[in-house]
Amino acid sequence: MNYKLLGRSGLRVSELCLGTMTFGTEWGWGATYDESKRIFDAYVQAGGNFIDTANRYTEGTSEKFVGEFIAANREKFVVATKYTLFNRRNDPNASGNHRKNMMQSVEGSLKRMMTDYVDLLWVHAWDFTTQVQEVMRGLDDLVRQGKVLYVGVSDTPAWIVSQANMLADLRGWSPFVALQVEYSLLQRTPERELLPMARALDLALTPWAPLAGGALTGKYLRESEDPRRLTATSQRLSEANTRIVKEVVAVAEALGVSPAQVAINWTRQQNQVVVPIVGARALSQIEDCLGATAFEIPAEYLQRLHEVSKIELGFPHDFLASDNIRDILTGGTYDKIHNHRR
Repeated sequence: MNYKLLGRSGLRVSELCLGTMTFGTEWGWGATYDESKRIFDAYVQAGGNFIDTANRYTEGTSEKFVGEFIAANREKFVVATKYTLFNRRNDPNASGNHRKNMMQSVEGSLKRMMTDYVDLLWVHAWDFTTQVQEVMRGLDDLVRQGKVLYVGVSDTPAWIVSQANMLADLRGWSPFVALQVEYSLLQRTPERELLPMARALDLALTPWAPLAGGALTGKYLRESEDPRRLTATSQRLSEANTRIVKEVVAVAEALGVSPAQVAINWTRQQNQVVVPIVGARALSQIEDCLGATAFEIPAEYLQRLHEVSKIELGFPHDFLASDNIRDILTGGTYDKIHNHRR
């Protein structure tokens, strides 16, 4: 496996990130300890070093498993965890983005993982309650204390991320170096604001659900060709999305690879730093995902996937991309300007 820089940082992370929300069976659908260890070992043997977990995953079991698995060689791994989601119910200060929850969440994660620090701390989701200044100053305090090395942000509007990083840069605080969002062939709406922002601010993108909950593996197509049943089986499989999945399967067959590998590589082959988060409940699933690093999708097939799944970017993007507006913005010289920022 090769490695990428984590956005504007110098940190090297493997080109696939191991998601561990499946580590533990407390939620009724995860992997046992032994199977989780097999999944972890297969990822590490393939060269992986980037592990993603969170304080809430499987009621804390995910972090406990991760802590045990990395203990023998802690310094090798880039361990990411998250805070924001509740640590206790019926306690208004045991959730949210504010400093009190931030500090108690990090302390709890460190104890569960039996480590002195985490490499990357994600803001798990924006709560629209805490001021940006409080969040960024609190995260910077954790970095200065040595409990956190880098910070990232997940599931947050682009304008908030932009405001936060500008504030951090102006005040000498630790900025976000990575962005985590849902992104796949079935969920391309982040292309409107979030992906362009990440590219402009040099944030690494770590998409969650690159397989759209398994829909892009084609497994629901094998169960039934009836779109009504597909929609009932998976909320991600509308009639339009079913067409996308069928195209993924067709491309996979043409290339002699699995649909999962095609879906993962479609995210990896965007025009920016993308490190997909891949999870598994069984060893065979992670082995399939890891196979994505062995090839690239040829341009003609990428275009097929783009066309079948394309979305309207909407205003102002479509407006600004129109020939008339380009003409009056550049005085008829648009095609003569070699703009590397496009």
